[in-house]
Amino acid sequence: MRILLVEDDALVAEGLKEGLARHDFTVDHVESAELAEAALQLEQFDAAIVDLGLPGKNGLQLIADLRRKHLPLPILILTALDTLDACVAGLDAGADDYLAKPFRMPEVLARLRVLIRRSHSHLTSRLQAGSLVLDLGKRTATLAGAALDLPAREWALLEALVLASPNVVNKDKLLQTLAGWQSEITPNAIEVYVSRLRQKLAPAGLNIRTVRGMGYRLDEPEQDT
Repeated sequence: MRILLVEDDALVAEGLKEGLARHDFTVDHVESAELAEAALQLEQFDAAIVDLGLPGKNGLQLIADLRRKHLPLPILILTALDTLDACVAGLDAGADDYLAKPFRMPEVLARLRVLIRRSHSHLTSRLQAGSLVLDLGKRTATLAGAALDLPAREWALLEALVLASPNVVNKDKLLQTLAGWQSEITPNAIEVYVSRLRQKLAPAGLNIRTVRGMGYRLDEPEQDT
């Protein structure tokens, strides 16, 4: 999953980037609301972490502006403003959740997972497609009860497909999920990861179907023809 981090404190930003990366999140960092708006015009993200005390336009104004544009991006406020009034103002502006600094990384991760799941209409961290089970909290996958070994990018790709199932995931969206600004990935690389996943899922009758001109869809056994 790809996260936009809007934070002007370099030390906080670096700590968040490292902590999220260890759990297979792709993180792109900007230091202002203006840069965040520019990034969101060009790129796709699965969620955003926004500080309220930003230079120039503050985080509250950023969130309100994004919601006026009807952007459905899940937003977690992460701020030093630990007051009820600030929390209420942030949620009323359109944020989905609010967390005060100092924060604990496991809680940030859990809250992000909740927001991303809800954006895909999933209620728990345990996702299932046929005999495939992904536990987003534990970052584990099993197929027909056996552990499935997935390198980071294969996990990210499969997670995106399962979250979206039975809908198609656009190929550009997969590209942006797997690679942020600090890394590059080509459409051919996506095809390689898809091919590897197909081989791993085939014994259970699951298939990653190519939908021409659109992207990929995870099909459960009963959907195959």
